[in-house]
Amino acid sequence: MHRDESMNRRSARLAAVLMALLLVTGQAAQASSKSITLPPDGVTLKASDLPGYAKAQAICAACHSAEYMQFQPPNAARPYWEAMVNRMKTVFKAPIDDADIPLIVDYLAQTYGNQRAH
Repeated sequence: MHRDESMNRRSARLAAVLMALLLVTGQAAQASSKSITLPPDGVTLKASDLPGYAKAQAICAACHSAEYMQFQPPNAARPYWEAMVNRMKTVFKAPIDDADIPLIVDYLAQTYGNQRAH
């Protein structure tokens, strides 16, 4: 019985040490959290009657500035824009429905790419 009692005490001490570590770690994580305030976005998507414009406003501009589109190659063809939209969906997990991809690509290629009216 003496051995069992010793094991129970060790288990209780170990549990107490683990709880203390969890408490300290949780407090350290809270103490290190920070918040930032981003400046207002001065660039908006170019307005268009294309259905992809509303989709791009709702989906693309929710994660990054419209300025991102301005820094893409102006001669970018449709496959480039399609690759960009697919990359946003697969790599960055953008919430884009498959049915919306062609609409967004049309908008981007015709507004920012080589299909735009000059």
